[in-house]
Amino acid sequence: MSSRASPAIPRTGLMNCYRGTGDKQQRQTRRSPPDMPVNKVYRVTTIDRVAADLGESVGWLHDVAMEMDTEDGVIWVYGPGDEQVMAFTDFGIETLADLIKIHKDDPTLLRR
Repeated sequence: MSSRASPAIPRTGLMNCYRGTGDKQQRQTRRSPPDMPVNKVYRVTTIDRVAADLGESVGWLHDVAMEMDTEDGVIWVYGPGDEQVMAFTDFGIETLADLIKIHKDDPTLLRR
């Protein structure tokens, strides 16, 4: 006859060994509601810099960019007083480059 060194551990129905996957109490690790988007923009580039990088005039680029929405990656940066400047996320620069190509393919869309 053999004896057990310790009493049997009763099963609770939770068989996963990783904490949280089988835990009855799910812990909330998010700090924002699940349907709220997380802003991952860590830098923007001003229209003057983008124009210089792309070799375009700021005025023409401004006219083209006026077709863009915030979802397209364009934002306005406000400074002291009435100072404001158009700026672009990395995605906004890609979108702007696509718009430039469209306007160069059909110059009648916007007079240069």
